[in-house]
Amino acid sequence: MANFSPITAAKALWQMRIRKRPFVLSHAVNSSCNMQCSFCEYWKEKGPQMGLEEIFRLLDEARDFGIQVYNAWTVEPLLRKDLPQIFEHAKSLGMTTSMITNGLLLEKRAEELVHLDYLSVSVDGTSSYKDIRGIDFDRILPGIIRARQVMGKPLLLNCVISGKNLDDIRELIELARDHDLKISFEPMYEFGGIAGDTWDELGIRDMDKYRATVDRIIEMKGQGYPIINSLTYLTMVRDLRTDYKCHASDLILCVAADGSIENCRVHRQPLGNISEGIASVWERTREERRIKAENCGKCLFFGYVENSLLYDFNLEVMRHYDWM
Repeated sequence: MANFSPITAAKALWQMRIRKRPFVLSHAVNSSCNMQCSFCEYWKEKGPQMGLEEIFRLLDEARDFGIQVYNAWTVEPLLRKDLPQIFEHAKSLGMTTSMITNGLLLEKRAEELVHLDYLSVSVDGTSSYKDIRGIDFDRILPGIIRARQVMGKPLLLNCVISGKNLDDIRELIELARDHDLKISFEPMYEFGGIAGDTWDELGIRDMDKYRATVDRIIEMKGQGYPIINSLTYLTMVRDLRTDYKCHASDLILCVAADGSIENCRVHRQPLGNISEGIASVWERTREERRIKAENCGKCLFFGYVENSLLYDFNLEVMRHYDWM
C-alpha cells in the first residue's frame, strides 16, 4: 500500500506476513443498484442485506481481528441512507475508509462523506460512457467535482478498458489531470454469467489497437500524468499476462451483502458466514483458500494484482503504485 505512512505499512506487514490475517475488509454493503450495466452481474442478484447494527458488529469484529481498512463497494453503496453512519463507526475504530461507487448519487450526497478517506468512481469513458453504462457522462461529472472539493484530496477514477472506450483513454487521463484527480486502469474481465453478445460488443477484440492504447497509458504515466498503476502492472495489462502469485484471498476479507464470506470478488466461492465468526472462518478455510488461489486462472483486477505484487516485495510496484 504504497502511499501509506511507514507506521501503517509496518502494521500491514505485521498483520499479513506475521499474523497471516487480512488487512482489508471488502464489504458488499448493499444488494441493489441504480444502474443496470450489461456487463455487470451484481445488480441482477438483489437479495437480503445486513442491517446497521449487524454491520457495526462486523466492523467491531474485523477491527479486533486486526483489519485496518474498510472498503464499501457493490452494488451501489450510496443507495444506503445509513452509509455515513457506517463510515463514522469504522473511523471511530481507527480504520481507514474507502468506497467504490458509480458516482450517480455523488453530487447529492458528497457533503455526507466526511468520514471517507478514499473514494473511487467507476468511469469507463467520456464520449463512450453512455454506450457502456447507459447514461451521459455529464450526469456524474458534477458529482465527481463536488466530491473532490468536499474531500479536499484527490479521488480516483477507475477505468475498465474495453473494446468500446479505446478512443477515450487519452481524454480521460487529461480530464483527471485537469480536475486534480487520480486515475487507474484495468482490462475488462469477461464474466461467464453475462450473455455472449455483450462481450462481442464490449470485449477486447482489436488487440493491436488495445496494446497501442495501453502503451499510450504507460507513456503518459512516464510524463507525469496522475496514473496510479505501476509499470509492472501496466505491462501485464498490455500483454494480458497473469504471471503473478495471487494473494487476494490472504490480504482481503470479502463479505457479501447478506454476510456470506467469499474467497474473492471474481470467483465468489462461499467460505462461510460472519455468524460463524471471522476468526473461525479464516482459520478453517486456510488450506481451502490456498488451493483455490493455486488453481485459479487469475484475473487482472488492479487491486488484486498490485497488492499481490506488493506482498511479494516487487520493488517497482513499491515505488510506483500510488493507491491502497
